[in-house]
Amino acid sequence: MSSLKAVGAHAVTVLVTFALVLLWVDDRERGRRGSPLAQIPRVQARPNPTAPAPAPAPAPIPAEVLKAFDADEQINIRVYANANRGVVNITTASSTVGLFGDEATSSGSGSGFVIDRQGHILTNYHVVEGADSVQVTLADGSTREARVVGADASNDVAVIRVDLPAAQLSPLALGDSSGLLVGQKVLALGNPFGLERTLTTGIISSLDRSIKAKNGRTIKGIIQTDAAINPGNSGGPLLNSRGEVIGMNTAILSQVGQSAGIGFTVPISAIKRILRPLIEEGHVTRADLGLTRVYRTPDGLLILAVVEGGPADRAGLRPIKLRRYRQGGVIFQRPDPESADLIVAVDGKKVRTYEDLLTEVEAHAPGQDVVVGVIREGREVDVPVTLGRSS
Repeated sequence: MSSLKAVGAHAVTVLVTFALVLLWVDDRERGRRGSPLAQIPRVQARPNPTAPAPAPAPAPIPAEVLKAFDADEQINIRVYANANRGVVNITTASSTVGLFGDEATSSGSGSGFVIDRQGHILTNYHVVEGADSVQVTLADGSTREARVVGADASNDVAVIRVDLPAAQLSPLALGDSSGLLVGQKVLALGNPFGLERTLTTGIISSLDRSIKAKNGRTIKGIIQTDAAINPGNSGGPLLNSRGEVIGMNTAILSQVGQSAGIGFTVPISAIKRILRPLIEEGHVTRADLGLTRVYRTPDGLLILAVVEGGPADRAGLRPIKLRRYRQGGVIFQRPDPESADLIVAVDGKKVRTYEDLLTEVEAHAPGQDVVVGVIREGREVDVPVTLGRSS
């Protein structure tokens, strides 16, 4: 009987304790609901629909997947996976007015690649030349308006810019083209015939080629490749096996306007030298000798005309003069080649063509002094010239 009483008393104690706990919890909860913080409704966090989504990083390709491919295929797969999101499709539109006031609109397309998180994109000058509007299609399929911030027709290079958050941009790594070798593996990315982010592969076929830019200037040091380059590839990157940009695809040699296995690429090291002035000033400032016309002869470059008050004029370089002569009571004028200086060297380096002369002069900065070697009245003379500037 006493044991039953003890059990009953214990049960009562447990029940009372449990009731007190419930009362304490309820009172604590009411106190929390009555506090100022408790009056703030709890709202589940939702993504901001207007906030730009960051550009997703390329998903690493599982090692077990790559094992199924040979070493060369693995390079192709990795380079494409890492670089393709940095390549863009560029479309342009321009309008012209005809003889009868009718307006015609023309369009063009090409490629480009992102070079930084500020939205700068490299492409060819001829892709955006004369365009009234430039649009860029990104890897995610979205299209943005772009503006040209700098152009250099002499190297067929232009920089355009899109206004996008850094998180949405996938810049490519710019490599070094100074140590390239013939036979080296290369990969070209671009939008041939509008087919976005197409990969082709090949090798460096030759180095130090020269091609003409649209403004008639010669672009030297060009890379030749057999990687398929077609219309629409212009402005796209040429990559090495590490996925670094070593050049920008710019032209092809073809009888039919399509790839014949001979493509030309502007080396990235030459482009990097002019990137800063293109972005900051919109153009490239070059050293200038102040000549307006020269004539190539077997012995050198005959000076036909100089800029009045320009560097050559101030230095005393002599252009060709007109000599008067009388014949049959009539006075005639004719050029006298013996009166003009014949340029043969710059700082001791022989120059035989106008392109040679430009190369030597533009290797200097405006304001620097050079020594121009000329033949004057049958004698070799060195003429110091302080270079001017031209865009």
